[in-house]
Amino acid sequence: MGEQCVAEHNGDKPEGASSPEERPKWDNKTQYLLTCIGFAVGVGNVWRFPYLCQIYGGGAFLIPYLIALVFEGLPLLYLELAIGQRLRLGSIGVWNSISPYLGGVGVSSMVVSFLVCVFYNTLLAWVLWYFFQSFQNPLPWSQCPVNENLTGYIEECVKSTPVNYFWYRETLNISPDIEINGSLHWWIIVCLGTAWLVVYICFIRGIETIGKAVYVTATFPYLVLTIFLIRALTLPGATDGLLYLFTPKWELLQNPQMWLDASTQIFFSLSVAFGGLIAFSSYNPLHNDCQQDAVVVGCVNSATSLYASIPIFAILGFKATSNYNSCLDSNILALTNAFEIGDQNITHTNYEDWLTYLNKTDPDTVFKLDLTECDLQDFLDQSASGTGLAFIVFTEAVISMPGSQVWAVLFFIMLFSLGLSSMFGNLEGVLTPLLDLHMVPKWMPREVFTALICIVCFLMGLIFAMGSGNYWLEIFNTYVGSVPFLIIALFELFGIIFFYGTERFCKEIEFMTGKRPNLFWKVCWMCISPLLLLVVFLAYIIVQVQTTPTYPAWNPDYEHFPKTEIQPYPGWVFAICILLATVPVLPIPFVALYRLAQNITTTKQPANDTALKASVNKAYVPDVDMDLQRKL
Repeated sequence: MGEQCVAEHNGDKPEGASSPEERPKWDNKTQYLLTCIGFAVGVGNVWRFPYLCQIYGGGAFLIPYLIALVFEGLPLLYLELAIGQRLRLGSIGVWNSISPYLGGVGVSSMVVSFLVCVFYNTLLAWVLWYFFQSFQNPLPWSQCPVNENLTGYIEECVKSTPVNYFWYRETLNISPDIEINGSLHWWIIVCLGTAWLVVYICFIRGIETIGKAVYVTATFPYLVLTIFLIRALTLPGATDGLLYLFTPKWELLQNPQMWLDASTQIFFSLSVAFGGLIAFSSYNPLHNDCQQDAVVVGCVNSATSLYASIPIFAILGFKATSNYNSCLDSNILALTNAFEIGDQNITHTNYEDWLTYLNKTDPDTVFKLDLTECDLQDFLDQSASGTGLAFIVFTEAVISMPGSQVWAVLFFIMLFSLGLSSMFGNLEGVLTPLLDLHMVPKWMPREVFTALICIVCFLMGLIFAMGSGNYWLEIFNTYVGSVPFLIIALFELFGIIFFYGTERFCKEIEFMTGKRPNLFWKVCWMCISPLLLLVVFLAYIIVQVQTTPTYPAWNPDYEHFPKTEIQPYPGWVFAICILLATVPVLPIPFVALYRLAQNITTTKQPANDTALKASVNKAYVPDVDMDLQRKL
């Protein structure tokens, strides 16, 4: 470490590092926090967290979720913000500076961020499509279109629902299975190109333009959520939805799958291991309080999930109540016609009494009517996540709301803002490492290089604009957005513990913030967080090995249509799934082996044995004791 530290304090800098004077800076602390919050808070907070609460007993899910936040999420978030701020480099530069053997960790972060960019913006394209359609009156998903002969409605729509038909046929024009690609859909291509154009405009000058954009993209969703909260609480059935959310089912705490889902949700929700947070924190002043930032970003992210769940569940309660009332109306109409009962005699209030009476007096007639069993709890239990919650459940609920166009427009603007803020971090995790390592030709302006990256991502994203695009997006989301992040985070912790040194890392933080990390942070970094990540990783692998990977296909010819047809992945598709989960992390062992082979070939002489040993533990660590003395 000696020569490198001396170079640092003599005014030189490690290879590839940026000096504080050259590196861009945030205009103010608010810009930085809003950018980190916008990156962490994404569409998953709106359509994934409420779903997990719904299937895992409402309030009971919060217990493993908060445990995972405290012992897994916050320590990792703190680590990334601190290391990026101290070394002032992107992900590749940071881990390569700590040890050349860890260079692959940064490369893996960059590769994963690139792949996420490719598919994540397709979600924004779908959101834009629905946003443009929301200005129509009536909403296009509120009724079935007529057939070509104008003699009735399209059969596929009649068998399912207008909402399902608009999503699967009008938007996705989905193929019946993943092996049938279909043609490219021009409307998705236009929306995808528009989404990338918006991302590029906001990103064109790096943090200079991102810092301005986040004032809107990071704050507007909270305004919309508040408006939805006020409106949703006035809807009939909102109370039932909220009771469903906050009533805990304690017996579900015995379900290990709930603990696994809670850990993965908090981990991916905070966007650690992407490299974007390291890049954002590298633009901070050296003596910024990164511990406070980590706590603020982590708590705001989780609070947003809870805050978003309230209007979402209120609206789900309204939808369940509407469906329950429609079910009762259908049964009341059947009973009224069969028994020639006067109108308005049977109401929602006395329906059960009438049904009991008629079952006693004429059970055969009642049985022949084949009445639907109406249970409000069953309608509340109908769960959906991801695109199903946003494009099917919510769009169906908004039809029944007065001024439905306004609520649809607001909802999809909110989703676009959430996704756009997350895209800033994803793209930053790709661009910053490449720029820090001077892999961009000097003659090429940053604006041109950013445009090239966006164009490449757009062209690769065209796979999701085909008939099978939705199936492939689910594959990317499932396999790219799972195992690679767990492995990268594990190696980040190992890098700090075994290469950088936990004690040394704490001294660095003390130099930057003026206070030393307490025992809680040390124990988490050295023991609890790695152990939790390892358990989650092994549990995930065990679950995957024990189950056959399948996907839900929308097939109008399926005998149980409109239920989705559960099909296993073909062999060649499953092979791609394995590649997507493993290839992004291959740089970690490959770079380490390459560095080891490089050292072996250059240390043939015995006199260099000690140099080899030192190079294994080499880390770019400025002389903290000298820095502290200067600071004092």
